[in-house]
Amino acid sequence: MKEVYDLIIIGGGPAGLSCAIYAGRAKLNSLLLEKSAWGGNLLFTEKVENYPGFFEPIFAYRLAEEMRKQAEKFGAELKEEEVIEIDIRGKEKVVITEQERIYRSSAVVIATGTRYKELGVPGEWGLVGKGVSYCGTCDGPLFQNKEIVVVGGGDTALGETIFLSRFAKKIFLIHRRDRFRGTKVLQERIFALPNVEVCWDTVVLEIKGVEKVEGVRIKNLKNEKEDFISCAGVFIFIGVKPQTEFIRKLIKLDEQGFIITDEKLQTSQEGIFACGDVRKNSLKQIVNACAEGAWAAISAEKYIEEVKNG
Repeated sequence: MKEVYDLIIIGGGPAGLSCAIYAGRAKLNSLLLEKSAWGGNLLFTEKVENYPGFFEPIFAYRLAEEMRKQAEKFGAELKEEEVIEIDIRGKEKVVITEQERIYRSSAVVIATGTRYKELGVPGEWGLVGKGVSYCGTCDGPLFQNKEIVVVGGGDTALGETIFLSRFAKKIFLIHRRDRFRGTKVLQERIFALPNVEVCWDTVVLEIKGVEKVEGVRIKNLKNEKEDFISCAGVFIFIGVKPQTEFIRKLIKLDEQGFIITDEKLQTSQEGIFACGDVRKNSLKQIVNACAEGAWAAISAEKYIEEVKNG
């Protein structure tokens, strides 16, 4: 299958959906490709309370659905396919998906976002879905009145711990440093929760369990003492990494794998743009992802006009 578009957008999170909306309004023949679920990491949040225009918090899935419908309303074509390669050797950009479909376009916008980092300890991978989770909103209600472990110390870890405290009987919050990296407001909320115990200067060595999580083996980095915490679940929030594997050899990335762009959001390859969380130095917030999506669409539109008139 070979299809030709003005613009192909890769990634259906807030940045990609916003880009599709603006591309549609510009009357570009655009295709938006998403490998899993429309909304991206937005769906790992229960409610959004800092998106402009909503006095009351809005459910994240609803916000994502409204963005999707708006993109379709303005003419963007949406397909659930995973991109595995981009070929720029010819005049057009050639986008190849895992479904063995080939799409061509004058320009491409990469908005693939990030995915959550893993601890990389024994027992973690085998117990994913059996007590190990990277999404409190998704799995928190499954641990009603149970004891759980949360790993991390940034905004995501603190925010998810606050959410999980509604369900869990007790939470052991494990952080490898002696202070949190998260914002002060979230820290204050954490310290006020009666069912949260913070384990400072501590790391997880192993997640124990056979058919389900039974506990974690931990180590205090200051006194070298090891201990065991019995728990029913382990929630891991230690950061994210960009989803750029498929273009690692194509465009310039920083040392962490985030895409480097110029002020117009163009990458090191002419006609390929990037926006949202996958871009270096991008503020990891929904409102910023949407703004960058709009910006990328406008930059791509100007590039496409130059190509057509050149």
